[in-house]
Amino acid sequence: MRVLGINAIFHDPAAALVADGRVVAAAEEERFSRRKHGKRPVAFAGWELPEQAARWCLAEAGLESGDLDAVAYSYDPALVEPGLGGHDEQWERLRTLYAQRAPNFLATALPGLDPGIVRYVPHHVAHAASAALAAPGPGDGDVLVLDGRGESHSHLAGTYENGVLTPLHAQRLPHSLGLMYEDLTEHLGFLRSSDEYKVMALASYGEPRFLDELREHVRATGDGGFAVAGIDWGSLAKARKPDGEWTRDHADLAASVQARLEEVLLDLTAWLHGETGSRRLMLAGGVALNCVANSRLAEAGPYDDIWVQPAAGDAGTALGAALHVAQGAGDPLTGMPGADLGRQWDDREIARRLDIAKIPYERPDDLAATVAEALARNEIVAWFQGRSEFGPRALGHRSLLAHPGHAGNVERLNDVKGREQFRPIAPMVALEHAAEIFEGPMPSPYMLFVHRVRQEWRERIPAVVHVDGTARIQTVAADDEPLVARLLAEFRRRTGLPVVVNTSLNTAGRPMVDDPRDALECFGSAPVDLLAIGPFVVRRREVHAR
Repeated sequence: MRVLGINAIFHDPAAALVADGRVVAAAEEERFSRRKHGKRPVAFAGWELPEQAARWCLAEAGLESGDLDAVAYSYDPALVEPGLGGHDEQWERLRTLYAQRAPNFLATALPGLDPGIVRYVPHHVAHAASAALAAPGPGDGDVLVLDGRGESHSHLAGTYENGVLTPLHAQRLPHSLGLMYEDLTEHLGFLRSSDEYKVMALASYGEPRFLDELREHVRATGDGGFAVAGIDWGSLAKARKPDGEWTRDHADLAASVQARLEEVLLDLTAWLHGETGSRRLMLAGGVALNCVANSRLAEAGPYDDIWVQPAAGDAGTALGAALHVAQGAGDPLTGMPGADLGRQWDDREIARRLDIAKIPYERPDDLAATVAEALARNEIVAWFQGRSEFGPRALGHRSLLAHPGHAGNVERLNDVKGREQFRPIAPMVALEHAAEIFEGPMPSPYMLFVHRVRQEWRERIPAVVHVDGTARIQTVAADDEPLVARLLAEFRRRTGLPVVVNTSLNTAGRPMVDDPRDALECFGSAPVDLLAIGPFVVRRREVHAR
């Protein structure tokens, strides 16, 4: 069965293709449109579809729209309960109308598509499937979905057996841990439904001194659900203007909300585990991108094994919806082969783009050694290799790399990217050396947990040690990422460090680089020393020497 998954209704529009149970392709619309998050999460944008991503997924599989057996749309307007939109009820009706019209919108966007094959998959079911049905190995175990909202709920707790979901609890709106975190993001002067990761980073600079007040308003209800109500943010800390300086109160409020979120998550997982006794927990939904909370669950929660969908946000529901429909049709699923599910270019195509740009480039005999040498000289490297990542993390395909042994590289990279200076940068580490440097869940290939940096290593790799002594690591296994593993080995041979700084290849407010032109534009506009694009390298000093 050939199923195209579509996420469109809120934000991060994306498409994914599953053919005969195999994940063929998945991509976010922002990588094509160059518009961060694809669109803003407002009701009147509900009609906008991931048209370019969908067309690319079909082309990648060699299919036409008419070849599809089903289109799985990750939102079911029939499940929207009137009255839950509050003062935005009119906008909610508009969003529901757009979802109801989605089959016709899709048929217009993808000529030849039969609107009758469009199937609605409940939003949180799509999230759950993106975790359980894409997880490595058997997908049996518990699943917990937490985000801002779906149709009328903000949470789903359930368990999977033989690929079939049994829901155990769903929390109705307006109670939402995801919306609580979005409200805090906006109160702290950041962009809601976009900058929540900044709040998580800021929390490390504060103390949870508002925790007692938050416990009065945010709590688990003991039946698998929770309540969030009555928070007066202004009474805890004055609202910050988007361009204003952050204060101790702002950091303490972020720390307090982060701590309360973790406490409630522990309560929810304790209830779920008590219902099933499962050893495995699978997470999805925007809250699952909170790697600090994930680590707290791994350390203090009741589960032996936790797997988090790397595209845990709404983009991942395109994949989950497609997998859910494919599983329902009886296709044997093979799971998610990795996060590198997006576009790629062969060597000839990349060389052609470089020739058109009329810039000098070379093809070294050993790309990994050449890049390792540049990193050892403390140069910043833009790394563009293979298929682009699906999800918000750069995982060694569209990355900025640097030396972790120079503390000044934090400020340097944040300046390159135009980011706030309190933002940490992350390490990639060879899997075989990870445990000697970091403490936490291993392996960690998707940067979805934080790890404590062992004391004896903190002065050796200061650029990747956050203010609280942690790092959000990516472990690299040679079988999965042979080129990156070779780069790490070459860097270690030169420096003694099996760790390299890895942050996303983009500048602030822009989506991650996806195609060669994006890479050249980023290289040309930011003070990056070397671009490793496919088998070629471009050196800034040679470009400027012309």
